[in-house]
Amino acid sequence: MALDRIQLANFRNHRDTVLSGTARFNLLVGENGAGKTNVLEAISLLSPGRGLRHAALPEMASQNGPGSFAISADLGADGDALRLGTGTVPDRPSRRIVQINQADAPAIRLAEWLSIGWLTPAMDRLFAEGAGARRRFLDRMVMALAPDHARNATRLESALRERNRLLADPAEPDPTWLDAIEAQIAECGAMVSQARLSMTRRLDRTLAALPDSPFARPALAYQPGGPTVQSELARALKDSRSRDRAATRTLIGPHRDELAVTMAGKDQPAAVCSTGEQKAMLIAITLAHASLLGAERPRLLLLDEVAAHLDPVRREALFDRLRQGKAQVWLTGTELAPFEGIAAEAAVWQVAAGSVERVS
Repeated sequence: MALDRIQLANFRNHRDTVLSGTARFNLLVGENGAGKTNVLEAISLLSPGRGLRHAALPEMASQNGPGSFAISADLGADGDALRLGTGTVPDRPSRRIVQINQADAPAIRLAEWLSIGWLTPAMDRLFAEGAGARRRFLDRMVMALAPDHARNATRLESALRERNRLLADPAEPDPTWLDAIEAQIAECGAMVSQARLSMTRRLDRTLAALPDSPFARPALAYQPGGPTVQSELARALKDSRSRDRAATRTLIGPHRDELAVTMAGKDQPAAVCSTGEQKAMLIAITLAHASLLGAERPRLLLLDEVAAHLDPVRREALFDRLRQGKAQVWLTGTELAPFEGIAAEAAVWQVAAGSVERVS
């Protein structure tokens, strides 16, 4: 099953864009600022979360539009297609609406139908940024295989906010209420931690089987921010109340997890590797994750400006790895030349000033 007939209405610089007749490989070609990444961002919003730019919803609506936007796509063949949609309305631009076959649904249900992964130039900073960015990166990979992870992570975040609110209150918190909140944190937190640990181990085993070239091979390790067993986490939270109250925030738990990445062979932290090595490791992780995705849900890979930064050998190796996978792939570039290796088997769109035209 592939994603087809993708429609964007008043989304960033796309007033009314339709992409129909998609293929296994899909190339979006155009000048910088034409709107190529905007198409990828729109597709990424057909999964839970804030999309590949992690932007606020009001930022996505066209400046000259009604103050809202709509995105929809068909999943499956004509006559038996599932319709996925998301967007906002003018009077509530910060509230996301999701529909599955025109019926309202929570955003987390999108993960039940579609697994989406992406790699963007902004992610080149992943190893230099704080641990939060790497947790989001890991959670997105977990969610692609286990849609329930989105629900567990959302419940965890909600409970942590409530506990932090109680801790920051000048009045002494009710111990019974804290017990209830911490029980929820421990329950959801243990499931989130175990899912992250399992994903990290699976990815690391997959990466360990790969050669050291042409892509730098990363080694992954999960570093928990607290106990990963429910009973132990509940006890740790209770024991940490005085310290957390002084800090007015929760200092232990899955929200402090870290995904540690080192370059295999060099045993060197990814943060101090060259930009080229970091890019190669990101590609390796992304492709390893794509290889883990099963047949339960259709898979998409969104690769923004990835080919232009690779030499010809690594570019062909990337295309070969993508052919071996099962995902529908979307790639962007300023020119067609870097994609010569797959152009003959791809659907190609020319993007210019927020309009898209199929050229082959």
